[in-house]
Amino acid sequence: MPPPPRFTPEFRDDLATLLAWRRDVRRFRRDPVGEDVVAQLLAAAQLAPSVGNSQPWRFVRVRSAPLREALTRHVDGEAARAGGAMPDPGRRAAYAALKLHGLDHAPEVIAVFCDDETEIGGGLGAATMPQTREWSVVMAIHTLWLAARAKGLGLGWVSIADPAAVTALLDVPPAWNFIALLCLGEPEEPHVVPELERLGWQARLDGGANVSER
Repeated sequence: MPPPPRFTPEFRDDLATLLAWRRDVRRFRRDPVGEDVVAQLLAAAQLAPSVGNSQPWRFVRVRSAPLREALTRHVDGEAARAGGAMPDPGRRAAYAALKLHGLDHAPEVIAVFCDDETEIGGGLGAATMPQTREWSVVMAIHTLWLAARAKGLGLGWVSIADPAAVTALLDVPPAWNFIALLCLGEPEEPHVVPELERLGWQARLDGGANVSER
């Protein structure tokens, strides 16, 4: 067995920089992402940890133009509904000004599902908390996110989508639970500060704000 790698201080600094530059991107260039790069990124996502080593993630690349258009219409409709339901007029106007997705122009669109009926892993670790399979899928998405950023690419998570509608549009197996709709490509303008923070929607909390002791 080879010895474990010894990570240098320079590597640790680079890792901290990578984490800081992992942004939720909504504005993409239209340049295509090479097939070899997509394959490398999806292979990197497979290295994520999963409960019972169940590897329940299922990635669906949306290549059909009509399907992409249908997804875009669906998300735009859900966004308009959500914005219209906001009681505060100022917040509603600010929400309407946000760009919430890049489905109409990102070179790659990937839907991610969790196979809740997978037999891989024998159910280990999910008996009392079956949602850990879905959390494992989120870990795979984050791994993909970091790997993409390391290659100069951006990824955006389109969170304003109805799971049932996306599942029906993509016609996946019934046991697959929708987790995420992702846009992937080269960012128009890479930023270290999140767009929602730049636009005044929500600042990042202080590092210790979410930490407590018991």
